[in-house]
Amino acid sequence: MSGDTGLGRLRVVHMTSVHSPDDIRIVRHELMTLSEHGVDVTLIAPRHARPAPEGVRVLHVPAPASRWQRITRTTRDVYRSAVSADADIYHFHDPELIPVGVLLKVRGKRVVYDVHEDYPRQILTKDWVPSVFRGVIAQGMALAEKIASLLFSGIVTATPAIARRFPAHKTVVVQNFPALEDFSVSEAVPYHERPLRTAYLGGISAARGVFEMVRSMELIPTSFDAKLVLAGTFDSASLEKEVRRLPGWSRVDFLGWQSRQQVADILASARAGLVLFHPVPNHVEAEPNKLFEYMCAGLPIVASDFPLWREIVGKAECGLLVDPLDPSAIADAIRWIFEHPDDAAAMGERAREASRNRYNWDAEARKLLEFYGKLA
Repeated sequence: MSGDTGLGRLRVVHMTSVHSPDDIRIVRHELMTLSEHGVDVTLIAPRHARPAPEGVRVLHVPAPASRWQRITRTTRDVYRSAVSADADIYHFHDPELIPVGVLLKVRGKRVVYDVHEDYPRQILTKDWVPSVFRGVIAQGMALAEKIASLLFSGIVTATPAIARRFPAHKTVVVQNFPALEDFSVSEAVPYHERPLRTAYLGGISAARGVFEMVRSMELIPTSFDAKLVLAGTFDSASLEKEVRRLPGWSRVDFLGWQSRQQVADILASARAGLVLFHPVPNHVEAEPNKLFEYMCAGLPIVASDFPLWREIVGKAECGLLVDPLDPSAIADAIRWIFEHPDDAAAMGERAREASRNRYNWDAEARKLLEFYGKLA
């Protein structure tokens, strides 16, 4: 994208107490888009082992040692750094920073709340929240977001479903579609020559289907020499230990966190991408990055059979939809892709075409820039 957006005199600070300085939505998409159009952009974020991309200015706050410390000390540190930055617009990315946003608004600043998830629904499935308190806390979160949204200058949401909870006149949907250039590789392996590998990218948790994915590998005949490539980080060390005990783990290639180029290379040599989230409240209307990254990379998809995902994957005819709680159904879908390489390759091409035509960052970047233009 190029062109004069009239934003060149703006000073903007993005704030997070949770995300790393290389977060795709915050940094790769939003900050870098604004910077490319002349905006003076700074990120406030906890110090992290993974650095921000080159050219991104970061004000680090100390990394928290616990969730409670993050909610208390890190929130305070983010606020102090935000005040010292003295920006025109403050754009924050975590619900625990709502008090920071309110205080900045009281100081006369323009404040934007970027809502990545349906947080009230997400709380209902959080293991670290005692089940007896989840309903009350979820209601409290919904109320806090509703009241705060009336004060803020604007709301950015990651999906249309989340946007329905906020005032329409000040809300814009900026979806997590990939930048096409992120998944171009110089020497992609021709589809029919690729090993029988499936891939999963991103956070690894029980609710995102790690047990079912690994168990499905047990059910694919050993004659296929199939592998599941996991690229990402486990929610906890205890979860990783439990998953490693499964018989199917012997057919898993666990790579841990990978850079954007490494992710592109992984997908360029895989046969299918897996996105098998469980049907919990925060998932059924989610639009996970990985779904669209698989499409951008030209992979057929094995996905949870949710109504929204059925519309995306089914309309593009680019994958197979299954019950994410059924390892045998997952295994059958993977085996079908392995056994029908011509059909699977055609699915992948349709996925890539849908990404080029609809599910890419260019259109979302325009919406973000127009939104900032109105704020300015």
